[in-house]
Amino acid sequence: MKMPFLFLALSVTASAATYYVDSHGGNDDADGLSPQAAWKSLEKVNKNPAQPGDQVLFKRGGLWRGTLRPGQGSLDQTTRYADYGEGPLPIIQRSIAADNPALWEQIRPGLWRTTTPTIGAREPLDREFRTGHWACYFEADARAHAFNHGGDKGHVVVTLNVSKAGTHRNHIQLWGPVIPSFDDTLIITLRGRSKMPIRLKNIDVLQEQTPWRRFANGRCDAELRDEWQDIEIVLNRISEIAPEPMKLHFGFGDQLRDGEEIQLQVVRAEVATKVGGLELPVDVGNIIFDHGKTCGWKKWSVDSLDKVGDYYYAPDEQCVYLRYDGNPAELHQSVELAMKGHVVEHGGRKNILFENLAIRYGASHGFGGGSAEGVTIRGCDIYFIGGAHQFTHPNGVPVRFGNGIEFWGDAKDNLVENCRLWEIYDAALTNQGRDDSEINITYRNNVIWNAEFSFEYWNRKLTENIFFINNTCVDAGYGWAHAQRPDPNGAHLMFYSNRAETRNFVVKDNIFVQTTEAGMRMDIDWLDAITMDHNLWHVGDKPIYRLAKNNRIMLEQLPELQKQFPVDVHSQFGLPVFMDAAKRDYRLAPDSIGHSGASDGGPFGARTRLKD
Repeated sequence: MKMPFLFLALSVTASAATYYVDSHGGNDDADGLSPQAAWKSLEKVNKNPAQPGDQVLFKRGGLWRGTLRPGQGSLDQTTRYADYGEGPLPIIQRSIAADNPALWEQIRPGLWRTTTPTIGAREPLDREFRTGHWACYFEADARAHAFNHGGDKGHVVVTLNVSKAGTHRNHIQLWGPVIPSFDDTLIITLRGRSKMPIRLKNIDVLQEQTPWRRFANGRCDAELRDEWQDIEIVLNRISEIAPEPMKLHFGFGDQLRDGEEIQLQVVRAEVATKVGGLELPVDVGNIIFDHGKTCGWKKWSVDSLDKVGDYYYAPDEQCVYLRYDGNPAELHQSVELAMKGHVVEHGGRKNILFENLAIRYGASHGFGGGSAEGVTIRGCDIYFIGGAHQFTHPNGVPVRFGNGIEFWGDAKDNLVENCRLWEIYDAALTNQGRDDSEINITYRNNVIWNAEFSFEYWNRKLTENIFFINNTCVDAGYGWAHAQRPDPNGAHLMFYSNRAETRNFVVKDNIFVQTTEAGMRMDIDWLDAITMDHNLWHVGDKPIYRLAKNNRIMLEQLPELQKQFPVDVHSQFGLPVFMDAAKRDYRLAPDSIGHSGASDGGPFGARTRLKD
C-alpha cells in the first residue's frame, strides 16, 4: 500500500553548525565545533539548544545522565542529534548511580535506605521576594480563596480559606511569589499556622503558564498547627533549564478539608549546597541491578517490603527503602535508580532527527512529549524504560506508566524505523491523545521484545494515516514489569475503544510471537476501522484477539470472525524460525514459515539486521 504522504526531507544546510559532545574528554568551556574542542555535559547541550539545520553529535562509548531537551528544526532544515566515532552507541540515561556502599545505610537487619544529603553552607538570596503576592486556583468542585494582607516589616501574609475541599492535589493550588533561578538548593523559611493540623507536601517551583515546567521539588518535615511557627521548605533543583516566570507552588487539593484556614508568610530565603548522600527529588520507578540482570519490585510503603528486592520511594524523605540481605552496592557491580521524567523530551519539537542513540533507564518515557511534528527516530536502542508513579485512583490504587516512544496529542508526520526496544513497562511504541489529531505516523522495521505492549493506540478526535508495518514483536508481557503490574495485560497490540474519526490505519507485514495474555486486545469497533492483514502470528494457547474484556477469539475461531470482518485474511499462523534468536537476530530464516508471505512477497517482520 502506497503511503499518501511524504516525510519532510532530512536536509542539513552548509551553513549549519555541528557540535560535538564527549563525556570523557570534552570541556564545557570549549566551543564544541570539533572533536578536539567537544563539549562534555548534557547540561551544556540543553542550555545551548540547536538551531534549524544544526547537528549535535555524541561520541560513541560515552554516557550522559539526565534528560535531553533538543532544539528546533524548521520546514526546510532538520536538526539532527546523532553519534560520531567508533564503539557502542552513545548512552543517555535518566538514572542515578547508587553503586557506592556509602550511599546506603542499614536501618535494621534486611532493610536499607539511601543516605540523604546534608545541608552545607547557606547564603541569603540576593533577590527580595518576601513582599510578593500569593494567588489561589481551584478547579472541579473545590472552592477556595486567597487574601493578601500586610504582615511584619511589610512582608505579605496570605490567608487561604477553603469552603469545599477537593480530591486531587490540583483541585486547590496556592501560588506564591516569583522565584529566581538557583543552582542547587533553595531553603525558604515560612512563618505559618493552620486551623487544622497539616503537613505541607506537593511543593514545587513551577512555571506559571503552560507547559507548566517544573524547576524544583520541595520537602517540608514540619507540621503546621493552630499556633504560629517557623518552618523550612527545602527546594531541590531538578531541571537545568529555568523557565520564566516560575513561582512557589503548593498542590493542596487532596489534603485540605472544608473550613480549613491556612496563613503563610515568607521570612527568609537562602541558597545552599548539599553534601554527600543521594538527591532523589522525584519518584524512583525502577532499580536496575547489574544492567538488567535483576530489577527491584516497587511497593507503596515501608511496611510492605517483605521480600528481597522490594523497595519503596518515600516522597517526603526523598529516599529509597530497600529490602536486601546486605549492602546492595557491595553485592552488585552496578545499581541504577531510574528517575521519573522522559529521557528525551520531544514535546513541541518540529523537524528533528534522532539517530543511533541508546536511550535507557528512565522511569517515564524514553522519548516523550506532546505535539511533536516531523520527528524521526532511527536506529536507536531504547530499553529498561518506565515504572514511575503517575497518579493514584480515588480507590487508592496507584498507577504507574512509561513507554519506549510516545507521541502524545496532535502528533504529525513522525517516523520510527530501525530501532530496537526492550524491557518497557507499558508500550514499546505508541501515539495517543484525548481530543487530538494523530496524523501521518509510521513505525517500520523495528524489533521489540519484553514490552508489556508492542504497540498501543488510543485517541478521541482524528486518526489518519497510521502505519505499523514490517516490525518484529516478541514476548509481549514477559518483561521486568509484568508481574509488578496491578493490571497484567501482555499483548502485542493494545487498542482501546475507537472514539476517533479513523482513516487509513494499517497493521501489516509484522511478526507477533508469544504473549502472556492475548495477541491483540481491542474493542470490537476497531474491526471496521483497521486494515490488518499479511501478518505472521504465533500466540500458542492464548487468544489471538481479545475483544472487550471477556470475548476471547482463539485461532480456531478466527474464520467465524472473518465472515464479519476482513482481518488477517492473508496472514500466516505458526512458530517462525529466526536467524539467531539468542542474539536478538529476529530476521526470518530462509526455511521459516512466512519467509515469502508478506504483502510484497518478501519476509514478514523487520528485514534489516539491527546491530548490537
